[in-house]
Amino acid sequence: MRFLLALVGLAALVVVALVSLGMLKIDTRAGSLPSLSVNGGKAPEVTANMATVEFGSKTKEIEVPTVTTTTKTISVPTLRVNKPTGADGNSVTTQ
Repeated sequence: MRFLLALVGLAALVVVALVSLGMLKIDTRAGSLPSLSVNGGKAPEVTANMATVEFGSKTKEIEVPTVTTTTKTISVPTLRVNKPTGADGNSVTTQ
């Protein structure tokens, strides 16, 4: 990598020396960018059917280990995801 950088630096020095001694002449002309025109158009419309997520809790009986095993009724969290439906009433799926 250092060798390549040294080689590029050496080439730049040679070009500068040739230009300063008049052995190399570089002619430049002013340039311009191409013109571009955008007319009309409309942004696309997007409709998204999103799933709904419901958090809640319900009462369930579970075994809680203690010195003796007993059954207690506690509130446990629940999660329910309702998938979006299309215009025909069927669930929307993605591939």
